[in-house]
Amino acid sequence: MRITDAPLALLRFQYRIVRFPLELIEERIVARMGTEVPARLFYERALGLLDAVAGNALGDYRLGRRGAALAERSAALSRAAQLDADADQARQQSSADLKAKSDKAIEDRQEARAAKKREVDQALTSAEDRQHAADEAAAQRTAAAKKQADDVAAQRKHSAEKAKRTKQARITADERKAAAAANSKLDDAAARRNEANSKRAQADRAEQLAGTEKKKRQSERASNS
Repeated sequence: MRITDAPLALLRFQYRIVRFPLELIEERIVARMGTEVPARLFYERALGLLDAVAGNALGDYRLGRRGAALAERSAALSRAAQLDADADQARQQSSADLKAKSDKAIEDRQEARAAKKREVDQALTSAEDRQHAADEAAAQRTAAAKKQADDVAAQRKHSAEKAKRTKQARITADERKAAAAANSKLDDAAARRNEANSKRAQADRAEQLAGTEKKKRQSERASNS
């Protein structure tokens, strides 16, 4: 703590001691009054100004801000109460003036409410329009993404089907080649069997002729002897 801070600290302590009775009055008497009672507003404004001046002078800026806020609040409430009092006095001047001012006040309030409602409606409409535009943009993006995905899927499907057809055609061609080769082998085998059968038939005929000739020669030898 600096040496110059000691007197200020002492003064702040002394001010708190002096202010203590004021706090008791505020808690036990003033706080029981209505919030807009002129006596309470005057007391709170005076106390707030006192705290603001003391706080700024003693370097207690928290006390100064609190006092200024209390004084400002009390002044605002006092002005509002004064305005209400003036309005009451104006209403009491004459029934005609009261009616005219009342009608004008009602008209002003209605106009203000209507204007506020128009602003709210316009704000809601603008918000709905923006939301609608955002929804449409999101829907368009979703539709574009879906179309792109569908196109890619269709292209892949087409490529897969094309590859499948190409593979099937290749398999069919290979099967036809294999069938043709098998048929050719069967034809060759049949031809070989026919040739073998023909040769066996020729051999059988030759054997029969040889047997017949052999028997003939044996018969001739038997006759000659």
